[in-house]
Amino acid sequence: MPSVTQPASPRFSFLAKLAAAAVLVAAGDAMLYGFEGGSIIGAFGLLWLAVMVLARPAVRRARGGWIAIGCAALFAAICVIEPWPLPMMLFLAAIGSAALLVRHVFDNALLWTVRLGFLGLRAPLGVAGDLWRLASLPGRSGTSAAALVLMNLVLPLAGGALFLSLFASANPVLGQALGAFRLPDMSTLILHAILMVVILGFTWPTLRPRALRLAGGEWALARRLPDPPVMMASITLGVFNAVFALQNALDIAFLWSGAPLPEGVTLAEYAHQGAYTLIATALLAGLFVLVALRPGGVLARHAGVRRLVLAWVAQNVLLVASSMLRLADYIAAYSLTEWRIAALGWMVLVASGLMLVCWRFLTGKSLAWLINANAIAAGIALTLAAAVDLGAVAARWNVDNLRDPAKLDMCYLDQLDGAALIPLIELSRAPVPPAMQDRALYLAHQARANLEQRQADWQEWTLRGAGRLARAEALLAGDTRVPAPAPHSRACGGEILPRPFTASPALTPQENP
Repeated sequence: MPSVTQPASPRFSFLAKLAAAAVLVAAGDAMLYGFEGGSIIGAFGLLWLAVMVLARPAVRRARGGWIAIGCAALFAAICVIEPWPLPMMLFLAAIGSAALLVRHVFDNALLWTVRLGFLGLRAPLGVAGDLWRLASLPGRSGTSAAALVLMNLVLPLAGGALFLSLFASANPVLGQALGAFRLPDMSTLILHAILMVVILGFTWPTLRPRALRLAGGEWALARRLPDPPVMMASITLGVFNAVFALQNALDIAFLWSGAPLPEGVTLAEYAHQGAYTLIATALLAGLFVLVALRPGGVLARHAGVRRLVLAWVAQNVLLVASSMLRLADYIAAYSLTEWRIAALGWMVLVASGLMLVCWRFLTGKSLAWLINANAIAAGIALTLAAAVDLGAVAARWNVDNLRDPAKLDMCYLDQLDGAALIPLIELSRAPVPPAMQDRALYLAHQARANLEQRQADWQEWTLRGAGRLARAEALLAGDTRVPAPAPHSRACGGEILPRPFTASPALTPQENP
């Protein structure tokens, strides 16, 4: 009769996960103690993912498991290139999703976010609770593991230490020998212990996640709201379309066509003022369509209402496009920053969300479909933001699109440090005034020195920093220029400070001519 492979017992499975956690804690302590922001945290993320997949084979068999594993590996690889909070948070969400897919089927992104939050909130208590339950289980002799540890380990050690201290007080030779013994630095041991507890708190929930049952499917809120009368909805949408048409007409006249603005209003002021307020307006419009106009209801089947909704959503998309143009004009007038890149990405997400809301209204899609579609769009945007060096993009654009050297924000390039290194080197050779060339050369030397210092420490070393430093060395090979001397230091942005003004001492009445 062929033998049948029996599944691993719960105790054995728990011990295997405990061993995996021990490996992660030991490796994490060796890799991350003294962490200064280097690529090593990405390598630990890859190790964490591999250990979880090996310790929990069910993750590979779960529906969507390989997608979550692939996303976690991608975000860990981004952290290897250059770690910063966004890819770290995305990695935690991905590896947490991979762990939860064994116990849950993905329904919609909002409920899944709640489950991930619950997984993180339980992290500090999960390890202690599981260890206590394991210690309380009776062994083969009927005695719990906690009692065995107490009898076989705690009591002998405590008793031995007590008698040893008594003998040391009675025997001078033994007392001197024990007095010469020095414990290691307790502060270092405490820091290692804190790091190990933190690592265990993060990794254990992915090895042994807790289930959180939430009702999925179509939510009942939209079904409880009555459909407004067709006449009221038509009048409301008509008024909304008229008001939005006024704002869009002004934007078309002044932003899109380039007509002269009223006296006292500059294009930069018109572009900057209200850009984010208009985005809030578009969000409120999308919320109105989402809540008041239920898919499959009477209004969704009314041809006139459908045309008004389409017109209003189109006007909202035009409003978002005008907001993007406002921001683009403001960037052209001043400069590009990381936050302005993020604002442009947010505006694109708002426009896509409006179109998805309209599509749901017209086709009768479920609320879960709308949430998941927006989550996919947001996930793509966040992944791009995590992978791209936004600081280097901003510095490159500001240098390549330099029209008026006086308007270039050198202080912002100084704040970007290594991200602006290559554009600063190129700016120091560009056909700009000699004072700006000197400031760019000074900032480039500062950024290069800071980058070399960070790359020399393995806890701060990053793959992107190594590539950036190699390119800078290639560009500066044979370049013997040095920044001009600054006897009185330099200001933000590398500007040479003048000699400080010192007031002459006041003359006394006797010295007064």
